Parts: sequence; C-alpha cells; structure tokens
Amino acid sequence: MSRIGKKPIPIPKGVNVHIEPDAVEVKGPKGTLRQPLPRGVHVEQADGHLVAKAEGEPREMSKFHGLGRSLVANAVRGVHEGFRRELDIVGIGYRAELKGRQVVFALGYSHPVVFDIPKGIDIAIDKQTHLTVTGVDRQLVGQVAANIRALRKPDPYKQKGVRYTGEVLKKKVGKTGA
Repeated sequence: MSRIGKKPIPIPKGVNVHIEPDAVEVKGPKGTLRQPLPRGVHVEQADGHLVAKAEGEPREMSKFHGLGRSLVANAVRGVHEGFRRELDIVGIGYRAELKGRQVVFALGYSHPVVFDIPKGIDIAIDKQTHLTVTGVDRQLVGQVAANIRALRKPDPYKQKGVRYTGEVLKKKVGKTGA
C-alpha cells in the first residue's frame, strides 16, 4: 500500500465534506471544490478525519491510492486556507498593471501582453514588479503562475524575465578564450 495514501486527512473546523462514489465535495470559508477521485479509490469519513481506501489489487492501486489522498487533502486545505504563488518581474521597464479581470504586462516586447485572469483566481500586484496569485484550487493556481512565467521566461545570461519568488537561476558561464 501507499505510504501517502495511509495518512488520514484532518478536517478543520468550518469545513464540510460530502462524499460521493466517484468524487468528494468540500465546502469551506474560502469556497467550494469538487474533487473527482481516481478509479479504484474511495474516501471514508471517520471521527473528524478522511481516510483514502484502495480497492482491488494493492500493488496496482497503490499509485492511485496516494494520488487520490493527495488530491482530497489539497481540496480540504484549499477551501480552508487557500493557495498562493508569488512571482517577481525583473528587468528595466518590465512591469505589470491590473485592469479589471486582466493583467497588462510590459515585458520588453513591441506590444503590451494582456493576460486574462481565470475564474476562481485572484492576482494582486505590489510595486508593479511583484505578483501574488491566490486561489482555492492548487492545480489552477500553479498553472496560472506557470502561464504568467511563460510570458517571459527568466534569461540565464542577463537574469531578466518573470520568475518565481526565491527561484535561483543557474548562471551560464560564457566562452573562455583559451
């Protein structure tokens, strides 16, 4: 069996869980999420905890057992606390501006780049160069942050572009004249 799948998921106060045969619906102070479960995995509620159970062959189902447990744990944490990713914009003249449900980036291209904010995601901009992507769904928050980073990936030579806060770039060594 999966080590991750065996761990119980604590249910915080203010979070309601409704278990269906193929999905788990979680409601909390931050919102509601419906998490589909992988085939062969079901979730049971026992004394304030959720427990993922694998059906069928334990060897074949162990990978889905841990996956199912992680997805449900992320949903519970998301509706209770939420998730966030922070990005920094580095470069002269590089900046971002929030206009309604769109972010307008100036990233050194000949035109501004307009990024539509998906439903369920909030973006806050500090000092025009620091973005915070927040939301309930961990997968969606990570994907939106990755899409923003892909608009101008960090350059390994000049260290310019959009990067995650705290991301360390490997500086490439130039040619040697030997």
